Amino acid sequence: MNAVIERPSPWQRLQPVLLAFDPWLLLAVALLAAAGLVAMYSAGFDHGARFSGHLRNMGVGLAVLLVVSQVPPQRLMALSVPLYAVGVALLVATLLFGITKKGATRWLDVGIVIQPSELMKLAVPLILAWWFDKREGQMRAADFVVATGLLLLPFALIVKQPDLGTSLLVLSAGLFVLFFAGLPWRLIVPVLALGAAGIVALVVFGDTMCQPEVDWKVLREYQKHRVCTLLDPASDPLGKGFHVIQGMIAIGSGGLWGKGFMNGTQTHLEFIPERTSDFIFAAVAEEFGLAGVVALLLGFGFLIVRGLAIAAEAPTVFSRLLAGAVSLTFFTYVFVNIGMVSGILPVVGVPLPFVSYGGTAMVTLGFGLGILLSIARSRRLMQS
Repeated sequence: MNAVIERPSPWQRLQPVLLAFDPWLLLAVALLAAAGLVAMYSAGFDHGARFSGHLRNMGVGLAVLLVVSQVPPQRLMALSVPLYAVGVALLVATLLFGITKKGATRWLDVGIVIQPSELMKLAVPLILAWWFDKREGQMRAADFVVATGLLLLPFALIVKQPDLGTSLLVLSAGLFVLFFAGLPWRLIVPVLALGAAGIVALVVFGDTMCQPEVDWKVLREYQKHRVCTLLDPASDPLGKGFHVIQGMIAIGSGGLWGKGFMNGTQTHLEFIPERTSDFIFAAVAEEFGLAGVVALLLGFGFLIVRGLAIAAEAPTVFSRLLAGAVSLTFFTYVFVNIGMVSGILPVVGVPLPFVSYGGTAMVTLGFGLGILLSIARSRRLMQS
């Protein structure tokens, strides 16, 4: 008698794939995405097709997440060097042949207009994790020197564009890999001390340093204005300080429980500039108050902690360093965005993950989350 072989149903084929995903990470992403859609519906209600565009961007980000999550960490490691090389080449091409808008050369026309610096947010932690994985068991000080060079090359090219926000995200992602790889504290502490001393000096001597005739050399004039506006937004309340002042007014007016969904006056009377992108946090704080802000921060905190847990359980050095860097990059996004909107950091172009409008940023976030799911999936498959 011939044996009858039953073909598995589509659900039976799909079930192992779904069960391999990390459910807690997916839950955090789903909740934050829902919060982002609610915020965008209100903030973008009288702003054209922002809500539908945000929903479309989320769909693209989800597709990227699902595709990347199926790529094994070993394949990601094999892509590290070519991805980094292509990214650096595109950055050089951008400086030479890029499209200039508002004084910044950040875009490149390759049939479609792209922003190569976005690629480096992922290429840099990938190449550094690959490098330290190859040096496992024989780590020397020279290895950190090489890794620093790999980090500073794209960072310098992005600063040259100039793009302070993206360069900060690329730098932080690389520094997280260096930290998790075991960068000695004797090198970390002096840098932190130097940074703290610079902040203190800026606060103490800010009035003198912000005079028009003072040239800061290392920063462009508009970057100097951003820092000086941070120190005293009221010095130019209808100009460079307008964003920060209106953002702080919106945050403060929300109180404990907020003014209610669709009832934000600062938001809907268009006092908040860029209310659907960089400054959407101010709209959230105005309509949902401190309670809504705390809930949003708890969601981001849960996502970051879960990502770090995936990093701690990762089976290889490459996976561990990459997952740790990607997780803390989300922290950088949130800290910098909320800091600039609330007036404790200079205004830079850093979106709030899942909440701010932006297709490129959503693809980058989807890629990063896909990496985390891929690493978590590989661990679960090894255990099963």
